[in-house]
Amino acid sequence: MLDSPRVCVQVQSFYIESQSSPEDERFVFAYTVTIRNLGRTPVQLLGRYWLITNGNGRETEVQGEGVVGEQPHIEPGNDYQYTSGAVIETPLGTMQGHYEMVDAQGETFRVDIPVFRLAVPTFIH
Repeated sequence: MLDSPRVCVQVQSFYIESQSSPEDERFVFAYTVTIRNLGRTPVQLLGRYWLITNGNGRETEVQGEGVVGEQPHIEPGNDYQYTSGAVIETPLGTMQGHYEMVDAQGETFRVDIPVFRLAVPTFIH
């Protein structure tokens, strides 16, 4: 299956202190996602699913078409990058999920998004 879709997802998260309000249990995070097409044929991202879990174990599900208003086509050897955000009630949480994608033959497939942390940085003095 040399031509099967090979897609890699990497995520980096950032705490947005200027938009957060810890006294109101509001912690704002941004995350930048890089989706790389390591296969030999183009792919298109159709939809997303996120499971956001705060530090108390409360889960929120988010799903919808595309990402940041787009359903990008990603050519072989190229990547697509976007930045989005999440707001949780605790200084620590996690996100994970998957993308629904379609290959050049019209076959849909799923790409898992590995779990990543949403964490307020701590400073060691």
